[in-house]
This record gives sequence, structure tokens and C-alpha cells, in this order.
Amino acid sequence: MFLGKLTSWRGVDTGERVNSIGVKMKGFWGRPSVRLTICLSLLVLLIPLPSGAQSSTDQPAPQAGPTPTTNLDPTTANPAGNSASSSSSATDPNYILGPEDELEIEVFNVPELKETVRVAADGQVALPLIGRVQATGLTADQFRQEVADKWGENYLQDPQVSVFVKEFKARPVSVIGAVGKPDLYYLKGQRNLIEVLSMAGGFSKSSGSGRTVVVTRKSGFKDLEVVEGMHVRGPDQIEIDLNRLLYTRDPGLNIEIKPLDIISVSKADVVYVAGAVNKPGGFVLEDRPTVTVIQALAMAGGTASTAAKGNARILRSEKDGSKIEVPVNLKKVLKGKAEDVTLASNDILFVPDSKAKMVTQRAVDVSLSTFSGWLIWAH
Repeated sequence: MFLGKLTSWRGVDTGERVNSIGVKMKGFWGRPSVRLTICLSLLVLLIPLPSGAQSSTDQPAPQAGPTPTTNLDPTTANPAGNSASSSSSATDPNYILGPEDELEIEVFNVPELKETVRVAADGQVALPLIGRVQATGLTADQFRQEVADKWGENYLQDPQVSVFVKEFKARPVSVIGAVGKPDLYYLKGQRNLIEVLSMAGGFSKSSGSGRTVVVTRKSGFKDLEVVEGMHVRGPDQIEIDLNRLLYTRDPGLNIEIKPLDIISVSKADVVYVAGAVNKPGGFVLEDRPTVTVIQALAMAGGTASTAAKGNARILRSEKDGSKIEVPVNLKKVLKGKAEDVTLASNDILFVPDSKAKMVTQRAVDVSLSTFSGWLIWAH
């Protein structure tokens, strides 16, 4: 009896739940938005895919083979993919090869022919199979084509040759004098005077640059147009005003530098102030051609309290090696009653001490020292 009641209760409960779920489902399916969504989904599934569409897994694997590439190096005459060969150079495509240049030569898919060679003094390089080939006088691209033609005559079919200039040694230029890094430099293309000075680290900070730069060229300056700020010192040497070169940007002064040129930057003039001044030493005249006595004193911090201003003198060395002394009365110069003398390069302005002023200064120092000691003892 108990079991029958339990079964009856379970049956009634289950039926009620089923009826409840059916009513809810009927209400759900009755919504227009649900019916529209289901219809659109069925429509998308029934539309056939285009005949050309395939899954990425159905695509055939690409065939093995060299992929064409384009050489964007400015020295390459043609793209590497459609040319028999390619060349490469680190700089100017018009760079002319010469003795001592080091070249790296490769042939695509022929590693046995890879060579690193240096151009000999006669302008040729020795390569496998084809012997000696002329390199001097050619650009890297012209030399590449020459090598490709020779290998292609009897040994290789359509060889893809590349030429890379590893070291530029054929066009040396000497930079000396008041520059940051005086040394031997190698031109990798067309360079002007300012560019070469920049390669040498600019002007020296320690010694300071002078007013001129001298360019020496063994072959001479036959076709050079002389402009203002330029002085011809000889058939193979010119002098250029540095201030005009740097600040006027005159292209006539910023000349093209040739291989084997020697560039010498003059050092700045120096004057010396010694003796009874506050900051004795040597002073570089970087931004001025000359300096006067008063200007030199100002750079030295003025005279000391013990200076004998009336007995100053300029010590000067002449070109013949002799030495002269030029007396200068600083009292009158400072008051405008005497000429403010111009100092020459390497002049020494010497201001002596006054013995009377030194004795007086010494006495004052001793008195102050004694008085200070007495005060300390008294306390």
C-alpha cells in the first residue's frame, strides 16, 4: 500500500513537470526572433561553397626551388633575380676599384668558387679557372660583369656572381694637424673637404684649429677655380680660409678631395701671460686672428696686487731665432694713454712683481697672522 502511493505520487509529479516543460517550449518556439535566427542558420548551411575555395590543408605543398630576390644595393645594375649576377659595395656605386682593395667574390650555388682577394699593384686579381682579371679602373658592378662573362664562356651556365668590397684601400687621404683624429683615411666615394674633416673627428679641442687649411695635391690644381678665401701657394698647394669655409658655405671653397691628397689644418695661435697675474698660462686664439695686451690680461684674470704695471714687457722670438723685448707700461695702456700693443703668435707678456708691493704685502700678511694668533691665545 505504501509503495502504491509512492508510485502514484511520482507519476503525478512527472506528468506535471512534462506538461510544464511543454508549455515553456511552446512559448519559446512561438517567439519570432527565435524562428528567424534558426531559418538564417539553415540557409547559410545549405548554400554550397565556391568551387575554387579550398581548405589550407588541401593546398599542394610548394615546389622546392630558389626564390627570386631583389638586390636593393645601389651598386647592383640589375635585380639579382633576373640578372646573370649581382654586385655589392658599401658606398658609392661609382667607386673605382684600385690596388690594395680587398674583394669578396661569390657564385650562387658554387661555393667552391668563393674567393677573397686583394687587387694587386698591377690592378689585377687571380681567380679560379679564368686566371687573372683586370679590376683597377672598373666599378664593382663592371668588374662583376667581367668576371661573370669570363666564367660563363666555358665553365658555367648563366653564373650569378656577386662582388663585395670588404676593404677600401685604393684611395688614401692624409689628414694631419689640428684635427681630432689625424690619420690616413680611405675614400669610399666622392668626398668634399668638409666631409673628410668630419671623418677625421673635426677640429682638435686641445690645441684648437687655426685659421687655414692647406691641401697638397701631387697632380696639381690645374682646373681649379680660385675664389675669395682661397690662396694658391704653389702649383700643388692651396690654402683655404677656415672661417669662410665653415660659415659662408661657399661651394667653391669646399673642394672635392682626390686620392693621395694631404690635408693639413693649421693649429691655433697661442699667446702666453706670465708673472704677477691671477691666471698665468697659454691662451689659444681660436676665434680671433690676433689679441692685444689688454685682451691677454683679461684672459689671464687681470694683474695681481703685487704687479709692477709700469715694468711689463713682451718677450718675442723672431724668425731668425733671435729674441727681443718690447717694454709695455700697463698703467698708461689701461688708462688709454699708451698704445694697446698687438701680440704676435707665441708672444709672452711678462708682468713682474714690484719689490715694494711684495714687502708691503708680506708685512700685512705677517701682521694679520700675528693678530689672529693673539686673539686665539687670549680666548
